[in-house]
Amino acid sequence: MTLQNFMNEAISPWMREEGPDNDIVLSSRIRLARNFANTTYPILADPNQLEEIRDFFKDNYEKKSFQEYKDFSFLPIQNLSAVERQVLVEKHLISPHLVKHADTAAALISENEQVSVMINEEDHIRIQFYLPGFQLNKALEKSFEFDDWLEEKINYAFDETRGYLTSCPTNVGTGMRASVMMHLPALTLTKQINRMIPAINQLGLVVRGIYGEGSEAVGNIYQISNQITLGKSEGDIVEDLQSVVEQLIDHERKARKQIMEQSSKRLEDRIYRSYGVLEYSRIIESKEAAKCLSDVRLGIDMGIITNVSKNILNELMILTQPGFLQQYASKTLNPDERDILRASLIRERLQLEK
Repeated sequence: MTLQNFMNEAISPWMREEGPDNDIVLSSRIRLARNFANTTYPILADPNQLEEIRDFFKDNYEKKSFQEYKDFSFLPIQNLSAVERQVLVEKHLISPHLVKHADTAAALISENEQVSVMINEEDHIRIQFYLPGFQLNKALEKSFEFDDWLEEKINYAFDETRGYLTSCPTNVGTGMRASVMMHLPALTLTKQINRMIPAINQLGLVVRGIYGEGSEAVGNIYQISNQITLGKSEGDIVEDLQSVVEQLIDHERKARKQIMEQSSKRLEDRIYRSYGVLEYSRIIESKEAAKCLSDVRLGIDMGIITNVSKNILNELMILTQPGFLQQYASKTLNPDERDILRASLIRERLQLEK
């Protein structure tokens, strides 16, 4: 897999697969934070130490395969252009924090983009494992298998009492963040989400936007993840998150049914208006595009719109981000130029469905 493959395809191959409850849960992710034992952590290490860590991954894992995760690509962040870095962030393959440490950071990404390893982010190693739909337990199992594979060559920083040792105290213990990406338009429309978020936070979970900490819930997409990593096992953390997500799925489905029963024409009007904006706009900003794409996806999931596939919607949610637009144009674009190109690409993709 070459860098160009990662750049050209808005949807990662695994995202084209059908997952459980995929009308509401877009993806499940397990992220594991790990560090090398007896080695200074990235926040205090000097560049030479971090370069040694980076080179270790290049020497031992580039072009290697593990189970069905083939041909890992090794990407030093300093070798990527600003647009290439932004595209990888938009695809959730790397974090904005990794980009800030480009001189010594790298990413190891599987061919199907289901596994990515961020090297020298906040910790030496940040493993990310994705599955489509609601599959937290399977994602946990697979991430453990991959983690064990890495540990065959790496001596992790681990304490028998505290667990895995990390740069940030909030990750000590399991070093794990389990999360799901959820599309919750009905709970947002009925404003029920506003009272649910504080209740979820009280359970030791956190609700964030599509790009994690500090981001907005654009397009009615929310990321639900654990906050507590110490004092609970990985299985207990996933079980707690699983329970809350199941309740959110149930509430979202009931809210959709209620809206359809009480104001079906208003809902249909909203969905078709959004479809019309996407189909005919010549200029569209990213927030408006995300809102309209969310409405159309709701229409697809509720059987109101039948001539558009969810994959096109998934693709457009990423393809219309600033990095991808500039990658597509092969040049830097100002905001107005991005808004024009965004509208053009949406019209073009929707035409493919007819």
